Amino acid sequence: MNPSSSYNPRGGWSRRELLQRTGFGLGSLALTGMMQSGLMPELLAGDSSPNPLLPKQSHFPAKAKHLIHIFANGGPSHVDTWDPKPAIEKHAGHELPGGAPRTERPTGNLYPSTFKFQKYGESGIEASELFEKTASAHADKLCVIRSMHADVPNHEPSLLLMNCGEARQVRPSVGSWLTYGLGTENQNLPAFISMCPGGYPIQESQNWQAGFLPGIYQGTYIDSKHESVDKLVEYVVNRKMSRTAQRRELDLIQKMNAEHIQSRAVDPMLEARIQSMELAYRMQEEAMDVFDISREPQHILDMYGPGVQARQMLVARRLIQRGVRVVQLWHGQGQPWDNHDRIAEGHKKLAGECDQAIAALLTDLQQHGLLDETLILWGGEFGRTPTVEMPQKGANDGTISGRDHNHYGFTVWLAGGGVKGGQAYGATDEFGFKAQENRVHVHDLHATMLHLMGFDHTKLTYRWAGRDFRLTDVHGRVISDWIA
Repeated sequence: MNPSSSYNPRGGWSRRELLQRTGFGLGSLALTGMMQSGLMPELLAGDSSPNPLLPKQSHFPAKAKHLIHIFANGGPSHVDTWDPKPAIEKHAGHELPGGAPRTERPTGNLYPSTFKFQKYGESGIEASELFEKTASAHADKLCVIRSMHADVPNHEPSLLLMNCGEARQVRPSVGSWLTYGLGTENQNLPAFISMCPGGYPIQESQNWQAGFLPGIYQGTYIDSKHESVDKLVEYVVNRKMSRTAQRRELDLIQKMNAEHIQSRAVDPMLEARIQSMELAYRMQEEAMDVFDISREPQHILDMYGPGVQARQMLVARRLIQRGVRVVQLWHGQGQPWDNHDRIAEGHKKLAGECDQAIAALLTDLQQHGLLDETLILWGGEFGRTPTVEMPQKGANDGTISGRDHNHYGFTVWLAGGGVKGGQAYGATDEFGFKAQENRVHVHDLHATMLHLMGFDHTKLTYRWAGRDFRLTDVHGRVISDWIA
């Protein structure tokens, strides 16, 4: 604090000084304290900016500046999408040799996919007809990782592991770590946006939580089932007050907040609230623009196609174009990829909602010169068994036509910023049950994603409860084969 400009209880601060202190300063007191105590030397050495969301330097030159995470909520079946297993069809109706490993529910015999696979692109990557549009247009851009594995076959811990790097304890999400480390390029929009149509997923806002990081780094939830901007971002425009009147009201509130916080120890919740008030005020004009896809030409709207998924993917491109750091797109809320029965029907419907839009997003990013600087991740929290799920009360309708959860082996893919496309990395066993060749844990995925964003995952840390924490905990390795 500058002693020559301290607050005068009688005269107060000047308007300029109040804005300097409340508009950008108060929400960063915790950050400033960390800088002074040397807890973030790699990230913030020499950075005296009072705004924690201003752009920051990464550890080394980044290959990607933004992240789009397309989350297939519920666990899509890898053996029906990106991991062809002809052995399942050959031995259909027979037991898995050696017996099936324990999953969440009892499963029966091998159950073949009803979807046809074929090779796409010069690379010859195989994908099922479910993602024909994405694969035919972009196979040579994709790094399809077929050897993923997680820890347990349950949604709640697996969702947290994929989103936060920890299955049990409260930890910051990937998007929160990235905005903590990099800030954002647009101060008039949230740095980290999570769009989930129709309400929260399982584990709700924990999926985009800031955890023990300052609250300013938490993801902003958008219910993307709505089309009008007023409903997408509630109260984004105050219809009863002018902008000038709003500014005066906010200045008064922030002045009281300033007096309140000066008499107390650092309060991250109050700091986050102060920052969010300022952001909400600044969002009014830019949010009305960025979420209004009617401003796009008709051929772009047609390229993405109809429906909620198409709309939120187009909004994601518009957000990235305006400098937003992280965008998470949820798919499967309400009717998730969690097809314990009627998997052929369920997966066909879900893929039909997103395949064209995913292909359009990759094309659109490339046309705008943004694909090379935007990392895209597609996948769920785990995969599904190659064996059929047996009838279970409350789990399926007894049709014996679905698959159970499978954390032993599943598939995700990466594309965009710094990714070496046109490859299928790793493999599950011949029946698709367990990751076998070049096994990849979620911690390895996170470590490599951070590397592409310019960070050494072992050094992007935050000291809390007497320990230096990181996204990958004490695990993770960077997989250089994925990096161009």
